[in-house]
Amino acid sequence: MDCIMDCMAIFDHHVCNGVCGCCGALRPRYKRLVDNIFPEDSEDGLVKANMEKLTFYALSAPEKLDRIGAYLSERLSRDVSRHRYGYVCIAMEALDQLLMACHCQSINLFVESFLKMVAKLLESEKPNLQILGTNSFVKFANIEEDTPSYHRSYDFFVSRFSEMCHSSYEDMDIRTKIRMAGIKGLQGVVRKTVNDELQANIWDPQHMDKIVPSLLYNLQQVEETESRSPSPLQNADKEKDIPAELAERCLRELLGRAAYGNIKNAIKPVLMHLDNHSLWEPKVFAIRCFKIIMYSIQPQHSHLVIQQLLSHLDANSKSAATVRAGIVEVLSEAAAIATTGSVGPTVLEVFNTLLRQLRLSIDYELTGCYDSVLNIGTKIIKEHEERMFQEAIIKTIGSFASTLPAYQRSEVMLFIMGKVPLPSMHHPMMEPGRPGENRNRLIQIMLLKSLLQVSLGFQCSNMLTALPSSFLDPLLSSALMEDAELRLFVLEILVSLIDRHDNRQKFLSISTVPDIAVLKLKVDKCSRQDTLFMKKHCQQLYRHIYLSCNDPGNVQAHYEALYALLLMISIELANEEVVVDLIRLVLAVQDLALNNEDNLPAYNRCALHALCAAYLNLISQLTTVPAFCQHIHEVIEMRKKEGVYLLPEDIFIEKPRWSKSVDRIDSELLFLQSKVSEVLGGSGYNSDRLSTPYVPQLTDEDRLSKRKSIGETISVQVEVESRNSPEKEEKAPAEEITFETLKKAMVDSVAVEEQERERRRLVVEKFQKAPFEEIAAHCGARASLLQSKLNQIFELTIRPPPSPSGTITAAFGQSQNHSIPVYEMKFPDLCVY
Repeated sequence: MDCIMDCMAIFDHHVCNGVCGCCGALRPRYKRLVDNIFPEDSEDGLVKANMEKLTFYALSAPEKLDRIGAYLSERLSRDVSRHRYGYVCIAMEALDQLLMACHCQSINLFVESFLKMVAKLLESEKPNLQILGTNSFVKFANIEEDTPSYHRSYDFFVSRFSEMCHSSYEDMDIRTKIRMAGIKGLQGVVRKTVNDELQANIWDPQHMDKIVPSLLYNLQQVEETESRSPSPLQNADKEKDIPAELAERCLRELLGRAAYGNIKNAIKPVLMHLDNHSLWEPKVFAIRCFKIIMYSIQPQHSHLVIQQLLSHLDANSKSAATVRAGIVEVLSEAAAIATTGSVGPTVLEVFNTLLRQLRLSIDYELTGCYDSVLNIGTKIIKEHEERMFQEAIIKTIGSFASTLPAYQRSEVMLFIMGKVPLPSMHHPMMEPGRPGENRNRLIQIMLLKSLLQVSLGFQCSNMLTALPSSFLDPLLSSALMEDAELRLFVLEILVSLIDRHDNRQKFLSISTVPDIAVLKLKVDKCSRQDTLFMKKHCQQLYRHIYLSCNDPGNVQAHYEALYALLLMISIELANEEVVVDLIRLVLAVQDLALNNEDNLPAYNRCALHALCAAYLNLISQLTTVPAFCQHIHEVIEMRKKEGVYLLPEDIFIEKPRWSKSVDRIDSELLFLQSKVSEVLGGSGYNSDRLSTPYVPQLTDEDRLSKRKSIGETISVQVEVESRNSPEKEEKAPAEEITFETLKKAMVDSVAVEEQERERRRLVVEKFQKAPFEEIAAHCGARASLLQSKLNQIFELTIRPPPSPSGTITAAFGQSQNHSIPVYEMKFPDLCVY
């Protein structure tokens, strides 16, 4: 049978070459030239001499090029159907050489024949033919055509190459070669069409939905390592044949060519592939994909990728927490790679989306389901997974903030602070969550954590504009809350915002450092902007530090944060006046621990004494006043001998050693305000201010805090002296003041304040909008009214001297002095000059 097939092949070959019969000479010349390039035995390869003749003929008669292509296509189809693969290879080689040589206007018709032959090979089930067709297509893709093509379509090639990328051929080596050929084919399609506006748009979703998943499928495949160790040269050759590496290069090239309007169509298939194959949960591959994307696209397109991820996060808001956490982790990595300012024009929208997801996660955690109503079949949420998702969002918020300039980061902090639920005069209570939990508390903690992440590394030259009152006031209000965890976050945020020279890491623990030179602190002179900031906010900061020290719920972490805050103010924002105020503040804290008016526990009192010792030890070395340093050193040495429980080394440790007998402390163990005032006054500091004890000014804000001394008052007897009749010494009966009375008084005072605020607003609005004549008339009337009141007062208080004309008798027989104006009085002649 094989002999018969060989004989038929030889017979067909001679017929095609015109040897048999008398009609051979009558065949067209281009056919005879094409037939002559095929040898009698396919193993001999292409007849090069005849191939040169065919090429010269095609260049001389370009109008025959389409017929040459059609005839070659006909022969190739016949050879494929008869399994004569040697002649198939010869035909493809001839086609490749003609393509490389001919660049005339008729090339388009020849290309159509060529693409038909490539498609014929790709449709074959033989891997070798598929690879052969792919290689020819890749060579064609690298050719720059001189004339455009209006009707050429690559839809079949995109589909077929994508199918080859997913090959599941049994033999692993052949499967790898097929996949490699598919990736190369897709790369060729992209190169051929991406910059040609006349071609079918390769960025259309119908094409991207095939190309991108095919590349990602090969990118995620892990090649098995061979047991034997190849030589370095063999290893280098093998690395070139790994589909994952080729797919990565192709994906980078594809994304690098993407224009602004095509990014969305290129990124959407990536997101869908990760969804369909559940690749968010391990998140390793997802992060790798988006690192490739972020490093491949143009930097100015980074925000488009981020927006796509944010939209995908919103679309998956009810997916499992692990999926959402994976998306957020990818967002964090993408934000870290993005260039500064590339988050996009809607910066606050990015953070708003993340904060909205954070709130949703808290609701899911509290309710235990994604819907408000728990139905049969509703997926139960795992609390620890939601916590993991919340931490991922907080980390991502920090990553985004790190790419922003200082002014935008300040806006973000103000935006986040505005979303922190704080108690107010009208809404002092928090919303209840599930039993044992509180929704508002969880939101406060998560938002303050987010704020802390944003504040890390915050650098600004003007604290006054970076930290406006609209941000600082609510932040400091949070420092007076009951929750110890919330107060700690606020203190850490303040430290992070003030620390502009990374000195915080040098004060992680509290201690009395003998020589601060070993700390290598970075200290700059206080700028004018910092001085203005402290003039405006210093008393507010001092008051909150003082009240925070007076909290019985403080633990070691709170004292470490307070210590760091005092030091950061001293290093970053302090001039001579601020140093004096800080020393007064710390001495007041010492008196607070000594007097113990609020019944602090013994540990807290010892901790405050230790805190004061550590701070005064450092500030004395910063001021470099020898007498001040000597006094502080003497007290510390005395404490080491007789009161180690008043030093940080014995208090701020894992097992603190504190004493319960802190009511009786010798003056030798205390820092004396008179002594400090004396030694610093001798060095030019304001001794009068130093000798004045610091007293915090309490405001309405403290009534909203955790201090409940007013609310806990049950009954207070107050005697009010009656002023109705000065002659009577009687006292009004004692008035009983209860909680309800005080509550009513507070509400009334709030109403009065609201009325006064509204009145002031109306006055300001009137002076801004009213015409000048009306304002002038109003002021004139006010002036006249004031003058009349003054005249009445003068009439009542100023009594003229007795009239020279004597007295007159009034009605009812009573004598009355008659007042005569001065200008009508008659004086003796001696008084006239």
